[in-house]
Amino acid sequence: MMSAYVDFIRIRFLTMLAYRVNYYSGIIIYAINIGAYYFLWKAIFGSAETLQGFTLAQMTTYIAVSWMARAFYFNNLDREIANDIRDGSIAMQLIRPYSYLLVKMMQGLGEGLFRLILFMGPGLVIVCLLFPVKLPKDPAVWIVYFIMLLFSLFINSQLNILTGLAAFFVENNEGMMRMKRVLVDLFSGVLIPIAFFPGWLKGTMEWLPFQAITYLPSAVFTGRTPMSEAWGVLGIQALWFVILLVPIMFTWRAARKRLFVQGG
Repeated sequence: MMSAYVDFIRIRFLTMLAYRVNYYSGIIIYAINIGAYYFLWKAIFGSAETLQGFTLAQMTTYIAVSWMARAFYFNNLDREIANDIRDGSIAMQLIRPYSYLLVKMMQGLGEGLFRLILFMGPGLVIVCLLFPVKLPKDPAVWIVYFIMLLFSLFINSQLNILTGLAAFFVENNEGMMRMKRVLVDLFSGVLIPIAFFPGWLKGTMEWLPFQAITYLPSAVFTGRTPMSEAWGVLGIQALWFVILLVPIMFTWRAARKRLFVQGG
C-alpha cells in the first residue's frame, strides 16, 4: 500500500512538470519581491549595524531564504479539498481503498519536491547573484535546514488541510482560505521577522504553529539561532506536526458524519 502513496508523489511531480513555465516566471516574481524587501530593509537599517539582533547581512540572507522557502512549502491543498467537497467528487474519494488525507499530504510533498528542484533551487542561485546573500559554509547547517524545510512543508500542508476541510461546514470557505494565507505569510515571519513583533505578540507566536514554518528554520540558516539550539527548533516543529494531527482527525471524523453533495 505504501508504494501506492509513493506513486501519488510521483504523479503530482510529473503533473507540476507539465506547467513548469509558470514556475520560471515565478522565480522572477520572487526575485522582485526579495529585491523590494532588501532595499526597504537597507533603508530601515541606515547607518545602524544591528536591529533586533539582525545585521544587514543576516537580514538580507533571511529575506532571500524565507521567500525561497515559501516557494518550496507553498501549495493549494486547501483549495483542492474545498473543490472536491463542493463538486461532490469527495464522495468517490471516500470509497477508494486509501486514506484521502494521506493522499493529499503525499501530493503536497510531490509538489514540494518539484518546487525545490525547479523553483527554490534555481531561484536561490539567481538571488545570490543579484543580492549580497551569505550562505552558510557548514554542511551540517544545510542538512538540518533541509530537514526543517520538510517539517515546514508538512505543517503548512496540515494548516491547508484544516482550512480545506472547513468547506464541509461553511460550504464556501474562500474567505477563510484567503485569511489563512495572509496569517501564514505574516505570522510565519516571511513579511516581517517575528523578532520585530511587539513583545506581547511575539509571546503569542510561541504558542502558535506559524513560526515553525519560516522564522525558526530561517533563523538557524542565517546563524541567528546557533547550531547548538537547532535540535530544539526541530523539536518544536515535530511537536507542532503531532499536535496538528489531532484537530485534523477530529475535523475529518466530524465532516464525514455530515457529508452532503452539492454537485452531481
